[in-house]
Amino acid sequence: MNDAELELLLDDIESDRAERTESTTDGDKFRQAVCAFANDLPDHRTTGVLFVGVNGKGEPTGITVTDQLLQNLASIRGDGNILPFPSLVVQKRVLKGHDVAVVMVHPSSAPPVRFKGTIWIRTGPRRGIASPDDERRLNEKFGFGIATARRELEKNGNPDLEFQVEDSYVAAILRR
Repeated sequence: MNDAELELLLDDIESDRAERTESTTDGDKFRQAVCAFANDLPDHRTTGVLFVGVNGKGEPTGITVTDQLLQNLASIRGDGNILPFPSLVVQKRVLKGHDVAVVMVHPSSAPPVRFKGTIWIRTGPRRGIASPDDERRLNEKFGFGIATARRELEKNGNPDLEFQVEDSYVAAILRR
């Protein structure tokens, strides 16, 4: 996303695509937000953004965005608390004339995504725990991805996918 697109999200109200926080220390809150954006329950199929160092009105607070802060945010991806691992980009950006840490989260192709075993979602500006119906909808989204992959593999003359299902992940195996 470019700076103009990010500033549009900042100027708008908080939504199921954007979350703002002034804090730079609440790791669980960040992980819940990343999980919720990766699940993309509204099915926007576009990036969700966590703005760190921004108040509720979308104004930068003037935090110092350090390498350590960016490394801490980037470590969210692979620390094992969010599974399957989310796809994200962490950057220092200058928005509205101030440094802001930005975490851009891409929708997962294999939802539901869980943080410490719990499925988090966005409902408008609110982050919350998925209901059983939300979980069913997220599982169906993954099922649609499987059907699409199978169609494309068959169209290209490849063998069908095999699946290994575990408690914390699903592996899709394509043999030659």
